[in-house]
Formats: sequence, structure tokens, C-alpha cells
Amino acid sequence: MGSLAGGVGARRPRFLCLHGFRTSGEIMRKQVVGKWPAEVTARLDLVFADAPFPAEGKSDVHGIFEPPYYEWFQFDKGFTEYRNFDKCLAYIEELMIKEGPFDGLMGFSQGSILSGALPGLQEQGLALTRVPKIKYLIIIGGAKFRSPAIADKAYANMIKIPSLHFLGDNDFLKPHGEQLIESFVDPFIIRHPKGHTVPRLVDETSLEVMSRFLDKMEKEISELPSVKAEAEAEAAADVDEKEVCI
Repeated sequence: MGSLAGGVGARRPRFLCLHGFRTSGEIMRKQVVGKWPAEVTARLDLVFADAPFPAEGKSDVHGIFEPPYYEWFQFDKGFTEYRNFDKCLAYIEELMIKEGPFDGLMGFSQGSILSGALPGLQEQGLALTRVPKIKYLIIIGGAKFRSPAIADKAYANMIKIPSLHFLGDNDFLKPHGEQLIESFVDPFIIRHPKGHTVPRLVDETSLEVMSRFLDKMEKEISELPSVKAEAEAEAAADVDEKEVCI
């Protein structure tokens, strides 16, 4: 578990970061911090977590990044059947309780697939029922779940929270990332020429989109109670409901 928080002043949007398949929180930290300008990362409070399961096979980043490597859940070749998915959801909720509260989720690859589905599952009461609502998403190399058992619930309604999506021209998941974007209302989109990777933010267009997304979050957060106060209020409401029932 690692955190990246920079700058002073107004509270930074706090994100739980979900890494890619058979990598780690530390690897994602290097991917993000090593590629994004300090003026961007200084405006975010990022917490990088390891997935719950050790990698069951060879990692694509072996030889590039040092182990250990982890995976959030396991899947078949068609990406339609999953193993340990419920345990994964429970693990993420415990992370959010222990390390949060959080304003949003940032995901890459397998972590982005999870991140893109969790707001809808939370809305349906099927995941993250003990933590505050997810308010923001940053999706890097994302895609939809293909299993109808999950997709029919996760994307049942248009997702209205502010979201930022990175799409690579040469990413093998690009068509699936485009499909995911169709489930979001007014998404922010950064397109880049690379493949399935966390891209650098160097061109003016990408930086302008990122800046507008950050500005929106900062403005909304400055006008709302702190995420901690909101969590305490929700907890108090739960207590009141229990007392009424008794």
C-alpha cells in the first residue's frame, strides 16, 4: 500500500488506485508518477493498493518491473466466467473502509474494468454498500465486463458521475473502452497514440482535458462537506435506522 499526496491548500480528491492484471500497487505508482507531470499528481491524493491474489501465471511486466505481482480475480479465455470475483469486491470494500474514505477510483487494465463497473454495482446495492458513494472515476485502458450476470447490473443505468477515460489508438482494448464510454454521461476523454499502457501527459490537448477534469472535481469538493464528514453522516443515519427498527 502506498500513497501519493502533494501540494497544500484545498483538499485534494482522494482516489483508490487499482492496478493492472498481474502487476502491483507499487508498479502502478511508478507508471503514474513516472509519466504524469508533478503539477497533475500534486492535485490528487492517490492510494495504491495491491490486489488480493498472488499472480497465478507469468506477468506481462516481468523483466520490466520487479515482483511480487497480483491479480484482482481470475477469468476464462472468453472473459465471461470469473473466479474469486465476490472475494475481490469484499476485499476492495475493506480497503475503502480501512484506508478511506475516498472520493473516487482510478484503474488501469483489469483495475479499470473493475473501476468502471463498481459505481453501477454500488447503485444496485451489490457492492460497496458500507462505504460512501463513488463520486469520480479515472479509467485507463478500460473495458466492460462481458459476463451478462455482471454487465446487466453494472451498466443497467447510465453512469452520471464525472469520469475521465484514456483511450490508446493501438490499445487492443480500445473497442471495448469505446463501448464502456457509452455507459457514461458527459465523460472526459483523453486519446493517445500508444497501446495498452498508462500514457504520458505531454501534449497540450491531454493536459487541457486533465486540467478541466481536475478543476471540476476541485470545485465540487470545495462546495461539499468533507468525504470524512459525509461518511460519518451516513454511519449516523444507519444507526438511526437501526434504532427505529428496534
